[in-house]
Amino acid sequence: MVTNQQEIPIDDRAHRKVFYRIVPFLFVCYVFAYMDRINIGFAKLQMSQTLGLSDAAFGLAAGIFFLGYVPFEVPSNLLLARIGARRTFGRILVLWGLVTIATSVIQGAVTLQTMRFLLGIFEAGLAPGILLYLTLWFGPKRIGRVLAVFMSSAALAGIVGSPLSTFIMVHMDGTAGLLGWQWMFIIEGVPPVLLGLVAYATLSDRPNDAHWLTKEEKIAIIESLDSVKNSADRTTENAFRDPIVYAMSLCYFGIICGLYAIAFWLPTVISNAGAGALQNVGWYGAIPYLVAVVFMYGLGRLSDARGERIRYSAFPAALAAILLAMTVWSHGSFAWSMVLISLATGCIYGAYGVFWTIPSEYFHSKTAPGGLALINTIGLLGGFASPACIGWIKSVTHSLNYALLLLAGVILLSAFGLLALRSRVQKRETSCLTVARLEG
Repeated sequence: MVTNQQEIPIDDRAHRKVFYRIVPFLFVCYVFAYMDRINIGFAKLQMSQTLGLSDAAFGLAAGIFFLGYVPFEVPSNLLLARIGARRTFGRILVLWGLVTIATSVIQGAVTLQTMRFLLGIFEAGLAPGILLYLTLWFGPKRIGRVLAVFMSSAALAGIVGSPLSTFIMVHMDGTAGLLGWQWMFIIEGVPPVLLGLVAYATLSDRPNDAHWLTKEEKIAIIESLDSVKNSADRTTENAFRDPIVYAMSLCYFGIICGLYAIAFWLPTVISNAGAGALQNVGWYGAIPYLVAVVFMYGLGRLSDARGERIRYSAFPAALAAILLAMTVWSHGSFAWSMVLISLATGCIYGAYGVFWTIPSEYFHSKTAPGGLALINTIGLLGGFASPACIGWIKSVTHSLNYALLLLAGVILLSAFGLLALRSRVQKRETSCLTVARLEG
């Protein structure tokens, strides 16, 4: 039986309309953001020879993105609060797309690292900005499901970007006198520029600005947000003085180390394992991200069903560490290497997906930008540390084995750290729920 549109509560109807209006567009934007962030891993397979790029120089170039990204996250979000999402996202998308295109003319390690640093500066604020922007439309009853959909964009970027990047590099190589990796940066840099123009022309900054919502729908959305505004303000004030927030940040640092080490070095690992031709690396590179989508969805559902967050983040992280360590002894068997790499990728992405429900529930309100921004800022430093460290170790030892073992150790420490926090986090969540009931 088809439900009459009028029988759907106005609150649900309004949020459903908002979801389909803004979330798919933001999803596509972040797919390209993550693709432009990690496509350097595929470019390396050609650039290393044409530019004489060492593993240490590549690792630094991959990680230096975050040295530009992290310091500008908070200023970008402050600017978003002043001038709105339409102008902020439009600026970010256009500028990072232009930098990606300009990366096609680099001449060596220094110019590559400079462009990556600039890419980090110009892309800074997109992910935290989208997080903040979504909290202007969705309250705590809905934001978790919305974020779960949005965060899966990173895995989809790997599924699409892996074969696409290598396809461009193989089939465009030599066209108009440009190498394949140069065409990859040009072609993958154009969509963000176009999306930036669309963002500027179509996004609404706040519910009150949305001409596509009725007056009643606007009121329903705003009322759903006002009910948690006061508790969110108190949480933000206390977040920077809470040691648990810093402990969560360090645990997130370890997860991010694993996430971006895989993102930047996965093509090299697959190539070294015996994938063969460059296009094969792209097709095989999509497999771990397909597994990641399944793990993110499955672990998220299990976490919701059991009402348990930390264990469903910590245990997959620990398993990812074990699987990464096992890849050291898998040489000689391409199939076995792919199984281990794929499962490790699925586990670390699954841990990443569930992790963000922990601080969200800890803060009681999903609109606590101070604590979430702090955790994200500290954690993302792992995006610089792990690729740079892996590149340096590989240059010194001429092997990824020691780097993978070190990375496994860092991830394992994060898993143990999360488990150690479990009792204190649950105690705080119980306390917050009690206060919320008294206030209600």
